[in-house]
Amino acid sequence: MLLTIDVGNTNMVFGVFQNGRLTNSFRLVTGASRTSDEIGLQVREYFQCFGLEADEVEDVIICSVVPRIMHSLNNAVIKYFNRTPIVINQDVTAGLRYSEGCQWRSHGADRSVACVSALEKYGAPLIVLDFGTATTVDCMDRDGVYQGGSILAGIQISMNALISGTAQLPQVELQVPETVLSKDTVSQIQSGVMQGYIGAMERLIARSRAELDCDAERVKVVATGGLARLIAANSTLIDVVDGNLIPDGLHSIYQKYRSQGNAAE
Repeated sequence: MLLTIDVGNTNMVFGVFQNGRLTNSFRLVTGASRTSDEIGLQVREYFQCFGLEADEVEDVIICSVVPRIMHSLNNAVIKYFNRTPIVINQDVTAGLRYSEGCQWRSHGADRSVACVSALEKYGAPLIVLDFGTATTVDCMDRDGVYQGGSILAGIQISMNALISGTAQLPQVELQVPETVLSKDTVSQIQSGVMQGYIGAMERLIARSRAELDCDAERVKVVATGGLARLIAANSTLIDVVDGNLIPDGLHSIYQKYRSQGNAAE
């Protein structure tokens, strides 16, 4: 059994792989101040709910964009699963190839894992969108080489900034109204935030396709992250929504790591 952990700014996503297949997944709030005992006990509790045995975990692999929680998370894995975790960009790299000039050291571990996973599953050329706390765009050319990308504030951050910065606008649900010309304040906020965001994403996709210098029709666009399905349902430019992109990528990287003679402890 392999336990994968994708540590994002808002949530930690845990995946359980058995016989090469993702069988269970769950989320915990990241909370940089959480202790190793809080994390370890809560993960063990989830294991009990799923009828899983913690002793059957052979290895743990982590990608993280939150350095502050890594000490507690590492200790939780060691204390409650008796395993030393494998950490992307510390113990093993994702294996993504970068074009000249790309600052690969600053490329988020989750993004490199998602890119490698998408290349393996869908081929190149490719654009990967990840709708998380921030939304990221990553582009690979016809040879699968990373050419660059862009980052913008996530949808929820954009909504929160609008609401917190105004005196009378209410907090509203993230959904796309049927019309842009909405009749009430709530629908008008939804229209502006959601339709505006979709427009921004379509602009980034179109420009990215052009700058990749590939046949635009061949550039597949793959989306992942919590709000990927909502955006994809309202855009014609997203080809695939894959919620398992990062856990599948971590599993694939782990398999390569093991095949190089790195046995589970």
